[in-house]
Amino acid sequence: MSATSNLQLDMHPLREALYEEMHSRPFQVIPSPARITHLSVVSSEPQKVDQFRHLQQLCEILGGEVPEYDVPCFQQRFGKLKVRREKHMEFVSYTFIWLGGDDHQPFAETGISQLPEGWLEGICGEVVAAFHLSVEDVRDVDEPGIPEVKRYFDEMRLIGSQPSQGAAQVWTSYRMHSDGFGRFLIYNREMSDSQLGRLIQRLLEIESYRLMTLMGLPMARSISPELQQMDQQLADLTQVLSAEQYDDVNCRDERQLLSRLTHLASRVEAYRASATFRFNATNAYQDLVMSRLADLREDEVSGHLTLQEFITRRMVPAVRTCKATAERLEDLSRRIDRVSDMLRTQVELSIQGQNQELLSSMDRRSQIQLMMQHTVEGLSVAAISYYTIGLVKIFIGVLYDQGLHINKSLSLGIAMPLVIIAVALITRRIHSKFSKLAADPADNTH
Repeated sequence: MSATSNLQLDMHPLREALYEEMHSRPFQVIPSPARITHLSVVSSEPQKVDQFRHLQQLCEILGGEVPEYDVPCFQQRFGKLKVRREKHMEFVSYTFIWLGGDDHQPFAETGISQLPEGWLEGICGEVVAAFHLSVEDVRDVDEPGIPEVKRYFDEMRLIGSQPSQGAAQVWTSYRMHSDGFGRFLIYNREMSDSQLGRLIQRLLEIESYRLMTLMGLPMARSISPELQQMDQQLADLTQVLSAEQYDDVNCRDERQLLSRLTHLASRVEAYRASATFRFNATNAYQDLVMSRLADLREDEVSGHLTLQEFITRRMVPAVRTCKATAERLEDLSRRIDRVSDMLRTQVELSIQGQNQELLSSMDRRSQIQLMMQHTVEGLSVAAISYYTIGLVKIFIGVLYDQGLHINKSLSLGIAMPLVIIAVALITRRIHSKFSKLAADPADNTH
């Protein structure tokens, strides 16, 4: 018994899964000759569920073991037919390997020739990559010449190389042929079945990832004219903001400008939302393609482009176009933010100016009201004095009627200035109290 078997260690729940992850997509062991067909199908999550049920039907038809659970990489052999299904983030790949074939007709039979009729058409999703790969064993026979190889590719221009330092030779045209599939032809010179399996896996991944990389290019091309238009609109808005004088026709309307700028920002954000994932995926797929190409360790075939030379010649500019479009989107978004900040500052300054004018207008109205108040105070002193003197006159009359012999006219004349002075003092005292309270609201103790 191992000395570590009795250790009571607290194991991480993902420990076993992390170990198995390194073996989740093993390289295949493929003898030659062989006929291989590979499909890459862009699929949503519900479609992946439907595809798994469709795969279970295939296993039932072929009489093999039916899988119970959908796994990242499924592979099973049904006689001479091997089926492999791999799930990726955006797509699902199917590889059908027929272990056999006619050495003289590389593409007469394919990996899908032995599938049940109508089953392949039942796979849901959108096929991006679809190509046949024919493996020929030339270890004991002469290798066909280039004119004969060209006939297998409908006389199209060939791209070829000698991977693994000449242990095999690979030919392709990177075009769709009359059957709607691409084609690869491999002549196995001295590779073992394991080495051949690794080579084929790299070629399958290169072609699938290459096409997934280029999916971002049409989007970049469609967005670029819109970006040009939005860039010009932003330049026009910035020009309006930077102008110093405006006439009555071209007078700056901050609300209208802010509305246009908000609409422009929403369009940019909509493009970013739809394109960011695609452009990021383009960069990731390019890294995978370049990594797999480096693993091929190609030697040049005289007069022909290697796979790496052909792919990088067109793929790298496409990826750069996507990167430039993504950077342009980000730059346009940042510029819109800066113009928005300037416009908001302008609106705030305009509001502050309006508030200042409003305060000045209120101050003028307050001054007018104060002057009117003083006028009213003067009139009120006269009115109150008039009514108070009337009351004094009545009071003097009552005293006279009660037998108090006084001079009513003289008494009223003496009382009049006293009443007026008293009313004026009381009114002034009240006004002084309110003025003091207005000047210092906290001081209301008196």
